[in-house]
Amino acid sequence: MKLFRAALLATALALPLGSVAAIAATPADALVVAQNIDDIVALDPAQAYEFTSGEINTNVYDRLVGYEAEDTTVLAPGLATEWVADDAAKTITFTLRDAKFASGNPVRPEDVVFSFTRVIKLNLTPAFILTQLGWTPENIADMVTIDGNKVIVKYEGDFSSAFVLNVLASRPASIVDEALVMANETAGDMGNAWLNTHSAGSGPFVMTDFRPAEIVRLTANENYFRGAPAMKQILIRHVAEAATQQLLLSSGDVDIAKNLTPDQIAGLSADTIKVETYPQAAVHFLSFNQKDEDLTPPAVWEAARYLVDYDGMTQSFLKGQMEKHQAFWPKGFPGSYDETPFSLDVEKAKKILADAGIKTPINVTLDVINAAPFTDMAQSLQATFAEAGINFEILPGTGAQVITKYRERTHQAMLLYWGPDFMDPHSNAKAFAYNSDNSDATYTATTTWRNAWAVPDALNKEVTAALAEPDQAKRNELYIDIQKQTQASSPIVIMFQAALTIAMANNVEGYVNGATSDFVYYRLVTK
Repeated sequence: MKLFRAALLATALALPLGSVAAIAATPADALVVAQNIDDIVALDPAQAYEFTSGEINTNVYDRLVGYEAEDTTVLAPGLATEWVADDAAKTITFTLRDAKFASGNPVRPEDVVFSFTRVIKLNLTPAFILTQLGWTPENIADMVTIDGNKVIVKYEGDFSSAFVLNVLASRPASIVDEALVMANETAGDMGNAWLNTHSAGSGPFVMTDFRPAEIVRLTANENYFRGAPAMKQILIRHVAEAATQQLLLSSGDVDIAKNLTPDQIAGLSADTIKVETYPQAAVHFLSFNQKDEDLTPPAVWEAARYLVDYDGMTQSFLKGQMEKHQAFWPKGFPGSYDETPFSLDVEKAKKILADAGIKTPINVTLDVINAAPFTDMAQSLQATFAEAGINFEILPGTGAQVITKYRERTHQAMLLYWGPDFMDPHSNAKAFAYNSDNSDATYTATTTWRNAWAVPDALNKEVTAALAEPDQAKRNELYIDIQKQTQASSPIVIMFQAALTIAMANNVEGYVNGATSDFVYYRLVTK
C-alpha cells in the first residue's frame, strides 16, 4: 500500500519527493485535495456550468465585484475598486484597479468588454445569466462601453442595480485576458477550446495542468493584486471512491477529502483530522398541488409544517447531508431568514386540522426521486403524516420522470429540491413567492406555478418591489419579510438545506467553502 500511495502522490505533485518515507506528509507549500471531479465538462467561464468547474473558475478568475473569501456574505470590490449606480439611467460605472493577469498583461477596460461580449456571442449554457440584463449580440457594444479606465454597464428591465451587481458577481462575468485568449483562437471560437484546458485570468491561481477525471493543478499567481497565496500549488486529485479518499487522508497523503460518507467521517481519527460542515445552496421541500381541492385549505399547509420530523431525519440518515432550514433563501447568503419555528408536533397538527373543520383521512400521492436519501425522507414523511390522518402513497420515479410530472402539474404532493442559478435572492423569491399568471397555458419554471399556487397579489407586488429596490440592505429586509410570509402560509413546506461535510488535516487553516461551488476559496489556506 505504501508503494501505491507513493505512486499516486508522485503523479499528483510531480515534485521532488525523496524517499518513500518522505510522503508521510504533503509538501508544506502545497495543498492536496481528494475529490470526485469527473463532472467537469467545460472550464471556459463562458461555458462552465458544473460544480467543480465553478470551483476552478473562482480560483483562477476575478470579476468586477464578488463575494470574497474573507466574507462570503458581503459584496466586495474585485477588479473594480468602486462603482457608481444610476438606477434612473439604468447604468453602473465601474472604476478599474491597477491589476495584471497571470500572463503579466495589464487588466484593461477592453478586457472587460471583451469578456462580456464573448459570453453573449458564444451563447453557451450560462449566457442566460447575463442576457437577462437585456444584452444581445446586436446591442452589446452599446450596453458595455469604456470611458478612460472606467467601464459603463447599461441594463434593461424593471430591476435595481443591486440585482445587476449580483449578476456581475456570477461565474460567466469572469474577466479573461483578451490578448492571451485570442492568441489561442481556433476557427472563430474566441478561444473556447483552449480555455477549456487552460486559464487566462487574474485570480490568485493559474491552472497549469488539467487532465480530465485525473487531476487539476493550480499554481500560485505571483501577479495577484491581493498578493500571492501561501500555497504555491493546489492539487485536486480525482479520487472517485470515498473509501480511497478516507485512506489517503488518514495516511497523510492528502490534506482534504471532500466526498466521504457519514460512516467514513465517523471513523476518522480526531487526533490528526478535523471535520467541517458547510451549508449549501439547495433547499429541500414538500409541496402540495393546488389543483387538488383537498390540499388547498391553508390549515393543511400549516398542519404539514408540524408533521415533518426535521430533527429525527437530520440526526439520523440525513446527518452530514442536510440541516434544518425553513425558508426559501439558503443560509449563508445575504437576505437569508434563518429562523426555524416548526418542529414535529402531531397533536398540534391534529388540532389545526380539527379547528379548521378539515375531514380526515386525506389520501395523497407523493412523488419522489427513487434514490437515497429521497426515498428515506418520503418514508419518514409517510409515517408522521399518517399519525394526523394524511396518508401518503409514495410514487418513486427517476429524476426525469418526477420533474416531468412536476412541470406538467399532474402530481398531488412532491418531494424535491431547488437551488439558485446565481447569488441573488430574487432567483429563489421568483420561484417560491411569485406567480402572476397561474393559467395552464403559461408555463413558468417556478415551484409556485408548478404547484398551481395563485400567489396573493400583495406578495407578488412585494417580490417585484424587492427586485427593483436599489438599496441592498432594504432589499434584504424585503426578502426576509417575503420569506416570513411564505414560511407561515404557503403550500410549499421548506424543510432542509443541503450541507457538505469535509474532512481535512488538523494543520489546514483558512479553507473557505461557501454555499455553492463558486464560493470555494483556496487563497487563504495555510498549513
